[in-house]
Amino acid sequence: MNHLPNGTKALLFAAGLGTRLKPFTDHHPKALALVNGKPLLQRNIEYLKRFGINDFVINVHHFADQIISFVEKQQFFRSNIHFSHEVLEPLETGGGLVYAKDFLKGSYPFVVMNADILTTLDISKFYQAHVEYHALATLAITHRESSRGFLYNENSRLTGWRNMQTGEIKLSIKNDHPKSGSFSGVHIIDPKIFDLVNRTGKFSIIDLYLELAAAHPIYIYDHTGDVVVDVGKPESIEKAEQIFK
Repeated sequence: MNHLPNGTKALLFAAGLGTRLKPFTDHHPKALALVNGKPLLQRNIEYLKRFGINDFVINVHHFADQIISFVEKQQFFRSNIHFSHEVLEPLETGGGLVYAKDFLKGSYPFVVMNADILTTLDISKFYQAHVEYHALATLAITHRESSRGFLYNENSRLTGWRNMQTGEIKLSIKNDHPKSGSFSGVHIIDPKIFDLVNRTGKFSIIDLYLELAAAHPIYIYDHTGDVVVDVGKPESIEKAEQIFK
């Protein structure tokens, strides 16, 4: 397993309300939901540390105090961990990214991950692909059932998005023969993206990618064959517990 460049940072999205995981999230943040006795947040910090990442930003809002207290009790996992506290409201993924930008600026691309995703994706291979693409952002996908998916061309460049249930399509680039894949909730982003964003407040990072994709290189990384579990629902926890011990 190869390590990423020293100083590579990671942003973990942990601010959401976690409505699909009720009743647990009536009293706790979803990032602290347990899989075989270990919180999702801890699992993902330990997962990313295996690739040499020791600098983390965690965005928090819903029961933020519980997340901060948990990390403090774990002695910050012997890492540099900052909290991007969205005090008034959760800013969604795009807004959360922009809100945390002061922690993420630097010379290296950084990893972004949803705290409620568990995966066996090899981050080092993913990072290498991002560098080879010379991408502004690279988005991990697999071919699995999902209600929504990214569209991309034969060169793996992002061209759009499709809602599989309603048939709604958003196109950034004309693509007569699109491939599609389900987002794994893991991205690698070049800090240059902050020079291109003129939005503030609450917005989706998916909408941002679709806005930027026509003029800037945003790519898809297919890691089909790896495990991806969206631990957003109680039945998903059962599934995750069979895989992640």
